[in-house]
Amino acid sequence: MKLATLNQLAREDFVAAIGFVFEGSPWIADATWEQRPFASLESLHTALCMQLDAAPLEHKLALINAHPDLVGRAARAGTLDAASSAEQVAAGLNTLNAAEIALFDRYNAAYRERFGFPFVICARDNKKDTILAAFPQRLQHSRAAEIATALHEIRRIAWLRLGDVADD
Repeated sequence: MKLATLNQLAREDFVAAIGFVFEGSPWIADATWEQRPFASLESLHTALCMQLDAAPLEHKLALINAHPDLVGRAARAGTLDAASSAEQVAAGLNTLNAAEIALFDRYNAAYRERFGFPFVICARDNKKDTILAAFPQRLQHSRAAEIATALHEIRRIAWLRLGDVADD
């Protein structure tokens, strides 16, 4: 879809078109709609991210918690949404052996135990080895640092998803 078309959409159609770019959080697109028209995809992404940045912590944590575990139950059951599924496939997470799946399960559990939310990384920018290497490093961080890291990764995921559905 062209950006010019996005700029002309009614609120509900705008949210339907791009509300998914921030996992389970269409409120970000809804709040951004009023700022139309956007001069570029970059300016749209910036406006979306500004809504996220201005949100209270509980909204940010809900966004982080909306993300599925990498190689988690939903991925193995085939119940991820299309965007998440494609992202995990792009990282090669659909071709793991049993030992690798068990390692992801252990890391996911340890991460959730420590921080209270799922490990978020832009899977499209990584492969299984870099993701697995990131777990022990990030488990050493403070909760505040991990919230910031997760939100940084979410901004990148949103940029890539936005580019999947729209262009200038």
